Amino acid sequence: MTDLLLDIRNLQVATRLGAPILRGIDLSLHRGEVMGLIGESGAGKSTLGLAAMGYVQEGCRINGGAVHFDGQDLLALPEKQRRLFRGARIAYVAQSAAASFNPAWRLIDQFTEAPRLHGHARRAESEADAHDLYGRMGLPDPADFGLRFPHQVSGGQLQRAMTAMAMACRPDLIVFDEPTTALDVTTQIEVLAAIRSVVRDLNSAALYITHDLAVVAQMADRIKVLRHGEEVEEAPTGRLISAPQKEYTRSLWAVRNLTRPARPKPAETNHPALRLKGVTASYGRKMAVLRDVSIDFAAGRTIAVVGESGSGKSTTARAITGLLKPLSGDIELRGRALPAALRDRTKAELRSIQMIYQMADTALNPRQTLREIIGRPAAFYGGLRGAALDARVRELLAAIELEPGQFIDRRPGELSGGQKQRVGIARALAADPEFIICDEVTSALDQLVAEGILKLLMRLQEQTGVTYMFITHDLSTVRAIADSVVVMQKGAVVDQGSRDHIFQQSTHPYTRRLLDSVPETDTDWLTRTLAQRGRG
Repeated sequence: MTDLLLDIRNLQVATRLGAPILRGIDLSLHRGEVMGLIGESGAGKSTLGLAAMGYVQEGCRINGGAVHFDGQDLLALPEKQRRLFRGARIAYVAQSAAASFNPAWRLIDQFTEAPRLHGHARRAESEADAHDLYGRMGLPDPADFGLRFPHQVSGGQLQRAMTAMAMACRPDLIVFDEPTTALDVTTQIEVLAAIRSVVRDLNSAALYITHDLAVVAQMADRIKVLRHGEEVEEAPTGRLISAPQKEYTRSLWAVRNLTRPARPKPAETNHPALRLKGVTASYGRKMAVLRDVSIDFAAGRTIAVVGESGSGKSTTARAITGLLKPLSGDIELRGRALPAALRDRTKAELRSIQMIYQMADTALNPRQTLREIIGRPAAFYGGLRGAALDARVRELLAAIELEPGQFIDRRPGELSGGQKQRVGIARALAADPEFIICDEVTSALDQLVAEGILKLLMRLQEQTGVTYMFITHDLSTVRAIADSVVVMQKGAVVDQGSRDHIFQQSTHPYTRRLLDSVPETDTDWLTRTLAQRGRG
Protein backbone atom coordinates (compact mmCIF):
# COMPACT_ATOMS: atom_id res chain seq x y z
CA MET A 1 0.00 0.00 0.00
CA THR A 2 1.73 3.16 -1.16
CA ASP A 3 -1.04 5.80 -1.30
CA LEU A 4 -0.12 7.50 1.97
CA LEU A 5 -2.78 9.99 3.05
CA LEU A 6 -1.93 10.89 6.66
CA ASP A 7 1.57 10.90 8.09
CA ILE A 8 2.06 12.10 11.69
CA ARG A 9 5.58 12.26 13.07
CA ASN A 10 6.77 12.84 16.64
CA LEU A 11 3.58 14.68 17.59
CA GLN A 12 3.73 16.36 20.98
CA VAL A 13 0.68 18.03 22.53
CA ALA A 14 0.47 19.57 26.00
CA THR A 15 -1.80 21.78 28.05
CA ARG A 16 -1.05 25.49 28.22
CA LEU A 17 0.47 24.84 31.63
CA GLY A 18 2.84 22.27 30.16
CA ALA A 19 1.26 18.95 31.21
CA PRO A 20 1.94 16.47 28.37
CA ILE A 21 -1.00 14.86 26.55
CA LEU A 22 0.76 13.24 23.58
CA ARG A 23 4.44 12.32 23.89
CA GLY A 24 5.95 11.92 20.44
CA ILE A 25 3.33 9.87 18.56
CA ASP A 26 3.90 8.51 15.04
CA LEU A 27 1.01 7.42 12.81
CA SER A 28 0.70 6.47 9.14
CA LEU A 29 -2.61 5.98 7.35
CA HIS A 30 -3.24 5.06 3.71
CA ARG A 31 -6.30 5.60 1.54
CA GLY A 32 -8.95 2.96 2.10
CA GLU A 33 -7.45 2.00 5.45
CA VAL A 34 -9.08 2.17 8.89
CA MET A 35 -6.94 2.47 12.00
CA GLY A 36 -8.46 1.84 15.43
CA LEU A 37 -7.27 3.89 18.39
CA ILE A 38 -7.96 2.35 21.80
CA GLY A 39 -6.89 2.97 25.36
CA GLU A 40 -8.30 4.19 28.66
CA SER A 41 -9.54 7.72 29.42
CA GLY A 42 -6.70 10.23 29.22
CA ALA A 43 -4.68 8.08 26.81
CA GLY A 44 -4.76 10.82 24.16
CA LYS A 45 -7.03 9.12 21.60
CA SER A 46 -9.33 12.09 20.92
CA THR A 47 -6.43 14.53 21.03
CA LEU A 48 -4.66 12.49 18.36
CA GLY A 49 -7.84 12.35 16.25
CA LEU A 50 -8.28 16.12 16.41
CA ALA A 51 -4.59 16.70 15.69
CA ALA A 52 -5.08 14.76 12.43
CA MET A 53 -7.21 17.78 11.42
CA GLY A 54 -4.52 20.22 12.51
CA TYR A 55 -6.61 21.14 15.53
CA VAL A 56 -6.28 21.05 19.30
CA GLN A 57 -8.85 21.83 21.97
CA GLU A 58 -8.85 25.13 23.83
CA GLY A 59 -6.26 25.12 26.58
CA CYS A 60 -3.90 22.84 24.61
CA ARG A 61 -1.05 23.44 22.19
CA ILE A 62 1.11 21.47 19.79
CA ASN A 63 4.70 21.61 21.03
CA GLY A 64 6.35 19.67 18.25
CA GLY A 65 6.06 17.26 15.36
CA ALA A 66 4.38 17.30 11.95
CA VAL A 67 0.95 16.37 10.56
CA HIS A 68 1.15 15.73 6.81
CA PHE A 69 -2.17 15.31 5.05
CA ASP A 70 -1.95 14.33 1.38
CA GLY A 71 1.56 15.75 1.29
CA GLN A 72 0.83 19.06 3.03
CA ASP A 73 1.97 19.87 6.55
CA LEU A 74 -1.22 21.12 8.20
CA LEU A 75 0.67 22.57 11.13
CA ALA A 76 2.70 24.81 8.80
CA LEU A 77 -0.45 26.30 7.21
CA PRO A 78 -2.27 29.38 8.52
CA GLU A 79 -5.43 28.54 10.43
CA LYS A 80 -7.59 30.02 7.67
CA GLN A 81 -6.19 27.49 5.18
CA ARG A 82 -6.52 24.59 7.61
CA ARG A 83 -10.23 25.36 7.93
CA LEU A 84 -10.66 24.75 4.20
CA PHE A 85 -9.78 21.09 4.80
CA ARG A 86 -12.18 20.58 7.72
CA GLY A 87 -15.60 19.39 6.69
CA ALA A 88 -14.53 19.08 3.05
CA ARG A 89 -11.55 16.73 2.93
CA ILE A 90 -11.36 15.83 6.63
CA ALA A 91 -14.52 15.17 8.62
CA TYR A 92 -15.08 14.54 12.31
CA VAL A 93 -17.84 12.54 14.02
CA ALA A 94 -17.98 13.52 17.69
CA GLN A 95 -18.97 11.26 20.57
CA SER A 96 -21.63 13.59 21.98
CA ALA A 97 -24.02 14.40 19.15
CA ALA A 98 -26.41 16.22 21.47
CA ALA A 99 -23.71 18.76 22.33
CA SER A 100 -22.55 19.15 18.72
CA PHE A 101 -25.71 20.17 16.84
CA ASN A 102 -27.17 23.67 16.76
CA PRO A 103 -30.51 23.28 18.62
CA ALA A 104 -32.09 26.15 16.66
CA TRP A 105 -31.50 24.65 13.18
CA ARG A 106 -33.30 21.78 11.53
CA LEU A 107 -31.12 18.76 10.80
CA ILE A 108 -31.37 19.20 7.02
CA ASP A 109 -30.10 22.78 7.27
CA GLN A 110 -27.08 21.60 9.23
CA PHE A 111 -26.42 18.77 6.76
CA THR A 112 -26.45 21.06 3.71
CA GLU A 113 -24.28 23.81 5.23
CA ALA A 114 -20.85 22.25 4.63
CA PRO A 115 -21.47 21.09 1.03
CA ARG A 116 -22.69 24.59 0.09
CA LEU A 117 -19.88 26.47 1.86
CA HIS A 118 -17.20 24.25 0.32
CA GLY A 119 -18.78 24.34 -3.14
CA HIS A 120 -19.35 20.60 -3.12
CA ALA A 121 -23.07 20.68 -3.99
CA ARG A 122 -26.03 23.01 -4.29
CA ARG A 123 -28.87 22.94 -1.77
CA ALA A 124 -31.19 20.69 -3.78
CA GLU A 125 -28.41 18.21 -4.57
CA SER A 126 -27.30 18.19 -0.96
CA GLU A 127 -30.83 17.55 0.28
CA ALA A 128 -31.20 14.57 -2.04
CA ASP A 129 -27.86 13.26 -0.79
CA ALA A 130 -29.06 13.69 2.81
CA HIS A 131 -32.11 11.54 2.08
CA ASP A 132 -29.86 8.83 0.66
CA LEU A 133 -27.40 8.90 3.57
CA TYR A 134 -30.18 9.02 6.17
CA GLY A 135 -31.58 5.89 4.59
CA ARG A 136 -28.19 4.17 4.62
CA MET A 137 -27.88 5.04 8.30
CA GLY A 138 -31.20 3.34 9.03
CA LEU A 139 -32.99 6.53 10.08
CA PRO A 140 -36.81 6.57 9.94
CA ASP A 141 -38.62 8.33 7.08
CA PRO A 142 -35.38 9.57 5.39
CA ALA A 143 -37.17 12.06 3.12
CA ASP A 144 -38.64 13.98 6.07
CA PHE A 145 -36.22 13.11 8.86
CA GLY A 146 -34.12 16.25 8.25
CA LEU A 147 -37.11 18.50 8.93
CA ARG A 148 -36.83 17.73 12.63
CA PHE A 149 -34.87 19.73 15.19
CA PRO A 150 -32.17 17.95 17.23
CA HIS A 151 -34.35 17.71 20.35
CA GLN A 152 -37.06 15.90 18.38
CA VAL A 153 -35.00 12.75 17.75
CA SER A 154 -33.40 10.17 20.02
CA GLY A 155 -29.74 10.23 20.98
CA GLY A 156 -29.01 7.23 18.78
CA GLN A 157 -30.75 8.83 15.80
CA LEU A 158 -28.83 12.06 16.35
CA GLN A 159 -25.54 10.15 16.36
CA ARG A 160 -26.44 8.55 13.04
CA ALA A 161 -27.45 11.95 11.63
CA MET A 162 -24.01 13.29 12.56
CA THR A 163 -22.33 10.35 10.85
CA ALA A 164 -24.33 11.05 7.69
CA MET A 165 -23.45 14.75 7.88
CA ALA A 166 -19.74 13.98 8.13
CA MET A 167 -19.96 12.11 4.84
CA ALA A 168 -21.74 14.93 3.00
CA CYS A 169 -18.63 16.24 1.20
CA ARG A 170 -17.19 12.76 0.58
CA PRO A 171 -14.05 13.45 2.65
CA ASP A 172 -10.72 11.73 2.17
CA LEU A 173 -10.31 11.21 5.92
CA ILE A 174 -12.99 10.70 8.57
CA VAL A 175 -12.23 10.76 12.29
CA PHE A 176 -14.84 8.68 14.15
CA ASP A 177 -14.73 9.48 17.87
CA GLU A 178 -16.89 6.81 19.57
CA PRO A 179 -19.62 7.04 16.87
CA THR A 180 -21.72 4.13 18.16
CA THR A 181 -21.55 4.82 21.90
CA ALA A 182 -25.20 5.97 22.01
CA LEU A 183 -26.55 3.12 19.87
CA ASP A 184 -28.24 -0.10 20.89
CA VAL A 185 -26.70 -3.34 19.63
CA THR A 186 -29.16 -3.97 16.78
CA THR A 187 -28.87 -0.41 15.45
CA GLN A 188 -25.11 -0.51 15.94
CA ILE A 189 -24.81 -3.37 13.46
CA GLU A 190 -26.53 -1.39 10.72
CA VAL A 191 -24.49 1.76 11.43
CA LEU A 192 -21.19 -0.11 11.54
CA ALA A 193 -22.05 -1.79 8.25
CA ALA A 194 -22.98 1.58 6.71
CA ILE A 195 -19.78 3.25 7.95
CA ARG A 196 -17.63 0.41 6.67
CA SER A 197 -19.43 0.42 3.32
CA VAL A 198 -19.17 4.19 2.82
CA VAL A 199 -15.48 4.28 3.79
CA ARG A 200 -14.73 1.54 1.28
CA ASP A 201 -16.94 3.02 -1.47
CA LEU A 202 -15.26 6.42 -1.11
CA ASN A 203 -11.81 4.88 -0.75
CA SER A 204 -11.51 7.13 2.32
CA ALA A 205 -9.23 6.59 5.26
CA ALA A 206 -10.55 6.60 8.82
CA LEU A 207 -9.37 6.85 12.37
CA TYR A 208 -11.81 4.91 14.55
CA ILE A 209 -11.58 5.88 18.22
CA THR A 210 -13.42 3.57 20.60
CA HIS A 211 -13.32 1.82 23.94
CA ASP A 212 -15.32 -1.13 22.59
CA LEU A 213 -12.83 -3.81 21.64
CA ALA A 214 -15.37 -5.93 19.77
CA VAL A 215 -16.40 -2.95 17.62
CA VAL A 216 -12.85 -1.99 16.70
CA ALA A 217 -12.22 -5.61 15.73
CA GLN A 218 -14.92 -5.29 13.04
CA MET A 219 -13.87 -1.88 11.73
CA ALA A 220 -10.10 -1.54 11.79
CA ASP A 221 -7.35 -2.91 9.57
CA ARG A 222 -4.79 -1.99 12.22
CA ILE A 223 -5.06 -1.04 15.90
CA LYS A 224 -2.86 1.37 17.84
CA VAL A 225 -3.01 1.12 21.64
CA LEU A 226 -2.31 4.30 23.61
CA ARG A 227 -1.70 4.94 27.28
CA HIS A 228 -0.71 8.19 29.01
CA GLY A 229 -0.05 9.82 25.64
CA GLU A 230 2.37 7.15 24.46
CA GLU A 231 2.06 4.22 22.07
CA VAL A 232 1.89 0.84 23.80
CA GLU A 233 1.80 -1.25 20.63
CA GLU A 234 0.43 -1.32 17.09
CA ALA A 235 -0.35 -4.33 14.91
CA PRO A 236 -2.80 -5.65 12.31
CA THR A 237 -6.17 -6.18 13.97
CA GLY A 238 -6.25 -9.97 13.80
CA ARG A 239 -2.82 -10.31 15.34
CA LEU A 240 -3.46 -7.76 18.11
CA ILE A 241 -6.77 -9.41 19.02
CA SER A 242 -5.40 -12.95 19.08
CA ALA A 243 -1.92 -12.32 20.46
CA PRO A 244 -1.35 -8.92 22.10
CA GLN A 245 2.28 -8.46 23.04
CA LYS A 246 1.99 -6.05 25.96
CA GLU A 247 0.48 -6.71 29.38
CA TYR A 248 -1.54 -3.48 29.23
CA THR A 249 -3.23 -4.56 26.00
CA ARG A 250 -4.02 -7.95 27.51
CA SER A 251 -5.60 -6.17 30.50
CA LEU A 252 -7.95 -4.30 28.15
CA TRP A 253 -9.12 -7.61 26.68
CA ALA A 254 -9.67 -9.14 30.13
CA VAL A 255 -12.09 -6.41 31.27
CA ARG A 256 -14.91 -7.97 29.22
CA ASN A 257 -14.90 -10.99 31.54
CA LEU A 258 -16.39 -9.12 34.52
CA THR A 259 -19.51 -11.02 35.68
CA ARG A 260 -21.41 -10.63 38.93
CA PRO A 261 -22.00 -14.03 40.59
CA ALA A 262 -25.66 -15.03 40.68
CA ARG A 263 -27.17 -14.18 44.06
CA PRO A 264 -29.77 -16.23 45.94
CA LYS A 265 -33.38 -15.34 45.15
CA PRO A 266 -34.51 -12.57 47.53
CA ALA A 267 -36.82 -13.49 50.37
CA GLU A 268 -40.52 -13.09 49.69
CA THR A 269 -41.86 -9.74 50.88
CA ASN A 270 -45.26 -8.11 50.76
CA HIS A 271 -44.06 -5.34 48.50
CA PRO A 272 -41.12 -4.75 46.12
CA ALA A 273 -39.06 -1.59 46.42
CA LEU A 274 -40.94 -0.17 43.44
CA ARG A 275 -43.73 -1.55 41.26
CA LEU A 276 -45.20 -0.47 37.93
CA LYS A 277 -48.68 -1.83 37.23
CA GLY A 278 -50.10 -1.44 33.73
CA VAL A 279 -48.45 1.91 33.03
CA THR A 280 -49.39 3.50 29.71
CA ALA A 281 -48.03 6.91 28.70
CA SER A 282 -47.66 9.17 25.68
CA TYR A 283 -46.08 12.48 24.71
CA GLY A 284 -48.87 14.92 23.89
CA ARG A 285 -51.42 13.48 21.49
CA LYS A 286 -49.03 11.02 19.92
CA MET A 287 -49.65 7.30 20.12
CA ALA A 288 -48.67 5.60 23.37
CA VAL A 289 -44.92 5.34 23.96
CA LEU A 290 -45.45 3.05 26.96
CA ARG A 291 -48.05 0.30 26.67
CA ASP A 292 -49.27 -1.54 29.77
CA VAL A 293 -45.81 -1.73 31.40
CA SER A 294 -45.64 -3.82 34.56
CA ILE A 295 -42.32 -4.36 36.39
CA ASP A 296 -41.45 -5.33 39.97
CA PHE A 297 -38.12 -4.00 41.28
CA ALA A 298 -37.01 -6.26 44.14
CA ALA A 299 -35.39 -4.41 47.04
CA GLY A 300 -31.60 -4.40 47.07
CA ARG A 301 -31.36 -5.83 43.56
CA THR A 302 -30.24 -4.60 40.15
CA ILE A 303 -32.85 -4.86 37.43
CA ALA A 304 -31.46 -4.12 33.97
CA VAL A 305 -33.86 -2.67 31.40
CA VAL A 306 -32.71 -3.27 27.83
CA GLY A 307 -34.01 -2.73 24.31
CA GLU A 308 -33.42 -0.74 21.15
CA SER A 309 -33.56 3.05 20.90
CA GLY A 310 -37.20 4.05 21.19
CA SER A 311 -38.18 0.89 23.09
CA GLY A 312 -39.36 2.91 26.10
CA LYS A 313 -36.49 2.47 28.57
CA SER A 314 -35.90 6.16 29.31
CA THR A 315 -39.62 6.95 29.07
CA THR A 316 -40.23 4.38 31.81
CA ALA A 317 -37.65 6.20 33.93
CA ARG A 318 -39.42 9.51 33.25
CA ALA A 319 -42.69 8.03 34.44
CA ILE A 320 -41.06 6.70 37.61
CA THR A 321 -39.48 10.07 38.42
CA GLY A 322 -42.76 11.93 37.82
CA LEU A 323 -41.50 13.84 34.79
CA LEU A 324 -44.09 12.13 32.56
CA LYS A 325 -47.58 11.57 33.95
CA PRO A 326 -49.00 8.20 32.83
CA LEU A 327 -52.35 8.05 31.04
CA SER A 328 -53.22 4.97 33.09
CA GLY A 329 -51.69 2.50 35.50
CA ASP A 330 -50.07 2.87 38.93
CA ILE A 331 -46.59 3.30 40.37
CA GLU A 332 -46.05 2.09 43.92
CA LEU A 333 -43.17 2.81 46.28
CA ARG A 334 -42.94 0.19 49.06
CA GLY A 335 -46.58 -0.74 48.43
CA ARG A 336 -47.91 2.83 48.60
CA ALA A 337 -49.24 4.67 45.56
CA LEU A 338 -46.79 7.27 44.26
CA PRO A 339 -48.32 10.50 42.91
CA ALA A 340 -47.98 10.48 39.12
CA ALA A 341 -46.74 14.08 38.80
CA LEU A 342 -43.46 15.30 40.26
CA ARG A 343 -45.06 18.44 41.73
CA ASP A 344 -47.46 16.34 43.82
CA ARG A 345 -44.78 14.28 45.55
CA THR A 346 -43.57 14.90 49.07
CA LYS A 347 -39.95 15.62 49.87
CA ALA A 348 -39.60 12.11 51.28
CA GLU A 349 -40.92 10.61 48.06
CA LEU A 350 -38.58 12.79 45.98
CA ARG A 351 -35.66 11.74 48.17
CA SER A 352 -36.43 8.06 47.74
CA ILE A 353 -35.91 8.05 43.96
CA GLN A 354 -32.71 9.51 42.49
CA MET A 355 -31.02 9.34 39.10
CA ILE A 356 -27.49 9.00 37.72
CA TYR A 357 -27.30 10.42 34.21
CA GLN A 358 -25.56 9.12 31.11
CA MET A 359 -23.55 12.23 30.26
CA ALA A 360 -21.78 13.45 33.37
CA ASP A 361 -20.32 16.30 31.29
CA THR A 362 -23.73 17.93 30.94
CA ALA A 363 -25.23 16.69 34.22
CA LEU A 364 -22.79 18.51 36.52
CA ASN A 365 -22.77 22.29 36.94
CA PRO A 366 -19.33 23.38 35.66
CA ARG A 367 -19.31 26.42 37.97
CA GLN A 368 -19.79 24.49 41.19
CA THR A 369 -17.21 22.65 43.25
CA LEU A 370 -17.73 19.06 44.29
CA ARG A 371 -18.44 20.37 47.78
CA GLU A 372 -21.45 22.24 46.35
CA ILE A 373 -22.58 19.56 43.87
CA ILE A 374 -22.66 16.75 46.42
CA GLY A 375 -23.58 18.97 49.35
CA ARG A 376 -26.76 20.40 47.85
CA PRO A 377 -28.90 17.22 48.03
CA ALA A 378 -27.41 16.36 51.42
CA ALA A 379 -28.51 19.75 52.72
CA PHE A 380 -31.91 19.74 50.99
CA TYR A 381 -33.00 16.23 51.91
CA GLY A 382 -30.98 15.64 55.06
CA GLY A 383 -31.07 19.12 56.57
CA LEU A 384 -27.30 19.05 57.12
CA ARG A 385 -25.37 22.26 57.68
CA GLY A 386 -21.86 23.39 58.56
CA ALA A 387 -19.46 20.75 59.87
CA ALA A 388 -22.03 17.96 59.55
CA LEU A 389 -22.54 18.75 55.87
CA ASP A 390 -18.80 18.95 55.22
CA ALA A 391 -18.30 15.60 56.93
CA ARG A 392 -21.06 14.01 54.83
CA VAL A 393 -19.56 15.30 51.57
CA ARG A 394 -16.15 13.96 52.56
CA GLU A 395 -17.70 10.62 53.51
CA LEU A 396 -19.35 10.36 50.10
CA LEU A 397 -16.17 11.30 48.25
CA ALA A 398 -14.34 8.56 50.12
CA ALA A 399 -17.15 6.13 49.27
CA ILE A 400 -16.68 6.78 45.55
CA GLU A 401 -12.90 6.43 45.95
CA LEU A 402 -11.97 10.08 45.41
CA GLU A 403 -9.62 11.39 48.12
CA PRO A 404 -11.60 14.19 49.85
CA GLY A 405 -8.65 16.46 50.52
CA GLN A 406 -7.67 16.48 46.84
CA PHE A 407 -11.10 16.66 45.23
CA ILE A 408 -13.60 18.47 47.45
CA ASP A 409 -12.88 21.92 46.00
CA ARG A 410 -12.33 20.87 42.40
CA ARG A 411 -14.80 21.67 39.64
CA PRO A 412 -16.02 19.20 36.98
CA GLY A 413 -13.62 20.62 34.38
CA GLU A 414 -10.73 19.38 36.52
CA LEU A 415 -11.92 15.76 36.47
CA SER A 416 -11.69 12.85 34.04
CA GLY A 417 -14.81 11.29 32.56
CA GLY A 418 -14.75 8.43 35.03
CA GLN A 419 -14.25 10.79 37.97
CA LYS A 420 -17.24 12.89 36.84
CA GLN A 421 -19.43 9.80 36.71
CA ARG A 422 -18.34 8.91 40.24
CA VAL A 423 -19.43 12.37 41.36
CA GLY A 424 -22.81 11.75 39.74
CA ILE A 425 -23.09 8.59 41.84
CA ALA A 426 -22.14 10.47 45.02
CA ARG A 427 -24.72 13.17 44.29
CA ALA A 428 -27.44 10.53 43.99
CA LEU A 429 -26.31 8.81 47.19
CA ALA A 430 -26.28 12.13 49.06
CA ALA A 431 -30.09 12.05 49.22
CA ASP A 432 -29.93 8.61 50.90
CA PRO A 433 -32.34 7.11 48.33
CA GLU A 434 -33.98 3.70 48.24
CA PHE A 435 -34.13 3.51 44.44
CA ILE A 436 -31.60 4.78 41.91
CA ILE A 437 -32.09 4.94 38.14
CA CYS A 438 -28.77 4.41 36.37
CA ASP A 439 -29.27 5.72 32.81
CA GLU A 440 -26.50 4.39 30.55
CA VAL A 441 -23.94 5.36 33.19
CA THR A 442 -21.02 3.49 31.60
CA SER A 443 -21.75 3.92 27.89
CA ALA A 444 -19.39 6.89 27.48
CA LEU A 445 -16.56 5.32 29.48
CA ASP A 446 -13.65 3.17 28.39
CA GLN A 447 -13.50 -0.47 29.45
CA LEU A 448 -11.19 -0.03 32.43
CA VAL A 449 -13.04 2.98 33.85
CA ALA A 450 -16.42 1.30 33.23
CA GLU A 451 -15.26 -1.76 35.15
CA GLY A 452 -14.33 0.46 38.09
CA ILE A 453 -17.75 2.16 38.03
CA LEU A 454 -19.60 -1.17 37.91
CA LYS A 455 -17.57 -2.56 40.81
CA LEU A 456 -18.24 0.65 42.76
CA LEU A 457 -22.00 0.40 42.15
CA MET A 458 -22.05 -3.23 43.26
CA ARG A 459 -20.07 -2.45 46.43
CA LEU A 460 -22.32 0.48 47.32
CA GLN A 461 -25.40 -1.68 46.81
CA GLU A 462 -24.05 -4.30 49.19
CA GLN A 463 -23.34 -1.60 51.78
CA THR A 464 -26.57 0.42 51.49
CA GLY A 465 -29.18 -2.03 50.17
CA VAL A 466 -30.21 0.42 47.45
CA THR A 467 -32.20 -0.86 44.45
CA TYR A 468 -30.97 -0.09 40.93
CA MET A 469 -32.90 0.28 37.70
CA PHE A 470 -30.04 -0.08 35.21
CA ILE A 471 -30.93 1.25 31.76
CA THR A 472 -28.42 0.15 29.14
CA HIS A 473 -27.95 -1.07 25.59
CA ASP A 474 -24.67 -2.80 26.50
CA LEU A 475 -25.47 -6.44 27.17
CA SER A 476 -21.96 -7.17 28.45
CA THR A 477 -22.70 -4.62 31.18
CA VAL A 478 -25.98 -6.41 31.92
CA ARG A 479 -24.09 -9.67 32.34
CA ALA A 480 -21.65 -7.92 34.67
CA ILE A 481 -24.08 -6.28 37.09
CA ALA A 482 -27.72 -7.42 36.75
CA ASP A 483 -29.71 -9.78 38.95
CA SER A 484 -32.67 -9.77 36.56
CA VAL A 485 -33.45 -8.35 33.13
CA VAL A 486 -36.47 -6.65 31.58
CA VAL A 487 -36.58 -6.55 27.77
CA MET A 488 -38.61 -3.75 26.14
CA GLN A 489 -39.70 -3.30 22.53
CA LYS A 490 -41.87 -0.53 21.09
CA GLY A 491 -42.99 0.66 24.51
CA ALA A 492 -43.94 -2.75 25.94
CA VAL A 493 -42.28 -5.36 28.13
CA VAL A 494 -41.80 -8.41 25.91
CA ASP A 495 -39.58 -10.57 28.12
CA GLN A 496 -38.27 -10.61 31.68
CA GLY A 497 -36.61 -12.97 34.10
CA SER A 498 -33.39 -13.68 35.94
CA ARG A 499 -30.16 -12.73 34.19
CA ASP A 500 -29.22 -16.36 33.62
CA HIS A 501 -32.68 -17.19 32.25
CA ILE A 502 -32.61 -14.31 29.77
CA PHE A 503 -29.09 -15.04 28.55
CA GLN A 504 -29.26 -18.83 28.49
CA GLN A 505 -32.87 -19.98 28.22
CA SER A 506 -35.08 -17.24 26.76
CA THR A 507 -36.74 -18.22 23.50
CA HIS A 508 -38.38 -14.88 22.73
CA PRO A 509 -37.30 -13.93 19.18
CA TYR A 510 -36.60 -10.29 20.03
CA THR A 511 -34.48 -11.22 23.03
CA ARG A 512 -32.53 -13.69 20.92
CA ARG A 513 -32.02 -11.01 18.25
CA LEU A 514 -30.60 -8.62 20.86
CA LEU A 515 -28.23 -11.28 22.21
CA ASP A 516 -27.13 -12.30 18.72
CA SER A 517 -26.34 -8.64 17.95
CA VAL A 518 -23.68 -8.29 20.66
CA PRO A 519 -20.36 -7.83 18.82
CA GLU A 520 -17.63 -10.40 19.31
CA THR A 521 -13.89 -9.88 19.03
CA ASP A 522 -13.79 -12.29 16.10
CA THR A 523 -12.79 -10.00 13.22
CA ASP A 524 -15.23 -11.72 10.85
CA TRP A 525 -18.23 -11.43 13.18
CA LEU A 526 -19.90 -8.41 11.48
CA THR A 527 -19.47 -9.85 7.98
CA ARG A 528 -20.83 -13.22 9.10
CA THR A 529 -23.79 -11.66 10.97
CA LEU A 530 -24.77 -9.46 8.01
CA ALA A 531 -24.56 -12.45 5.67
CA GLN A 532 -26.76 -14.55 7.95
CA ARG A 533 -29.38 -11.82 8.17
CA GLY A 534 -29.24 -11.33 4.42
CA ARG A 535 -29.99 -15.02 3.95
CA GLY A 536 -32.80 -14.66 6.51
